[in-house]
Amino acid sequence: MKKSFINYLAFLLLIVAGSNASAQKLITKTGSIKFQASMPGYEEVAAENKSVSAVLEQSTGDFAALVLIKGFRFKVALMEEHFNENYMESEKFSKATLKGKIEDFDISKITNTPKNFTLKGDLTIHGKTKPVTVIVKISKAAGGVTAIGSFEVKPEDYSIEIPSLVRNKIADKIKVTYNFLLLK
Repeated sequence: MKKSFINYLAFLLLIVAGSNASAQKLITKTGSIKFQASMPGYEEVAAENKSVSAVLEQSTGDFAALVLIKGFRFKVALMEEHFNENYMESEKFSKATLKGKIEDFDISKITNTPKNFTLKGDLTIHGKTKPVTVIVKISKAAGGVTAIGSFEVKPEDYSIEIPSLVRNKIADKIKVTYNFLLLK
C-alpha cells in the first residue's frame, strides 16, 4: 500500500509541477467515476469513486486522470471485496489512469453551454494499456471547467477475468461515467 501511495504522489507531482512553470493547469482531487456492469434480472453491479484526481493543461489540452481502485464503493460490501480481490487484484494493480490530449482544445472558446471535444489517449487498467477515444463535454464553471462524459470498456481487453459462474450476471461492456470539476 505504501508503494502505491508513493506512486500516486509521484504521479500528481509530475502532473502539477509539469515542465512549463507558466502553464495554466486546472486540477481536481474530488472527481467522480461511476461504473455500471449490471445485467437485467440480476443484482446491481455498480460502484462509484469520488476521489479521482485529474488535471487539464489549458494551453495544450493535455489531460490526465488517476483513480485508486480501492476507492470504489459498492452498495454491497461483499461485492466490493470480490471486486478488489478477485477481479481487479487491487493490491497488485492499485490504480487506473487515463492520459491523453483533448483535440482542438481552446479554453477561450469554452462557455456555460457544454461543448463536445474528442480526447485521444491511453487508458491503463489492471496493468494493461489500450488506446482510447473518448468524447468529453466541457463547459465553463466558476474558477475552472466541468468535464463530463461516459465510455465503455470490455473486461477482457484489460485481462480482467470474470469466472464462468458469474459471467452471465456481469455486462460484456462496462459503462464508465465521469464528472470532473477542474479548478485553478
